[in-house]
Amino acid sequence: MAEVKSLSWLGHLTKTTVLMTLVLLSAGALVTSTGSGLAVPDWPLSYGQFFPPMIGGILYEHGHRLIAGAVALLAVVQAFLIWKYETRLLVKRLAWFSVVVVLTQASLGGLTVLLRLPPQVSVSHACLAQIFFSVVVILALMMSKLWKNFKWSESVAKDRWLQALATLLPLAFFMQLIFGATMRHLGAGLAIPDFPLSFGHWVPSHFTLAILIHYCHRVGALTMVVLATLTVIRVYQKHVFNMSLMAMAGLLSAFVALQIMMGAMIIWLKKPVFLTTSHLVVGACCLATSVVIAVWVRRHASEKISQDREVPSPLHPQWVIQ
Repeated sequence: MAEVKSLSWLGHLTKTTVLMTLVLLSAGALVTSTGSGLAVPDWPLSYGQFFPPMIGGILYEHGHRLIAGAVALLAVVQAFLIWKYETRLLVKRLAWFSVVVVLTQASLGGLTVLLRLPPQVSVSHACLAQIFFSVVVILALMMSKLWKNFKWSESVAKDRWLQALATLLPLAFFMQLIFGATMRHLGAGLAIPDFPLSFGHWVPSHFTLAILIHYCHRVGALTMVVLATLTVIRVYQKHVFNMSLMAMAGLLSAFVALQIMMGAMIIWLKKPVFLTTSHLVVGACCLATSVVIAVWVRRHASEKISQDREVPSPLHPQWVIQ
């Protein structure tokens, strides 16, 4: 218990990093949604200055850079403090991995500007942001009291269906985010102007690259709804007394429902900036929540393996009657 109290401040720091990363994702989404990606054409300075006049698109682009710098610094400080005070090797490695990801992310952001927004670099920049957010969320989870007070459940550990769904879900969510990022950076957000149909049909009568990417994003969204629904139903049917897992499943269902509703409204309202920005942020929350569920379910399985190793075999010498 003494360790939990002494490191509670470090747990609060990891939560702060999560919140700041959400702010960074929002700022990045605003840059794309407002078309401000080249409002500042140089990097790392802005018009040769550290702090240019914050007007028009410069406000979004340079503001994004300032927040990114703050998050990168926070990640480095966090990693150093975890390395110094935390005893778990996995947590230390994860903290330094987050630093590598965020610095790579910053480099890709610079290349995006210097190379004048090439789609492949912009998409990589967007996807790496999602990875960084998921990593800092897992760090916050592992530094929380919920993680330290973990009690394993044999029913969760033996549930092969839940383990399979929990493993598949974040991978599928990430593929969906790749489609979404590609669609945004190719300007294909309204390539199919109606919803839920596509040009009045369930399958478009013709395809261009933009229509194909947009339609793949819609098919991916349907796949996510199915997988998330199956996961939530499984948790609510088989593990209703596991309150932490129930809460995670409830949060996932809320994020997915909100994401689908916003996706439809973006089409109907012709891409309003607020909704397109929120759609990206909620998508990141969907991915991070699915990763949390995967890690949590996997921990139950790992604890069962550890327990099985510690239980003496009936044929062990200490059980033999002399």
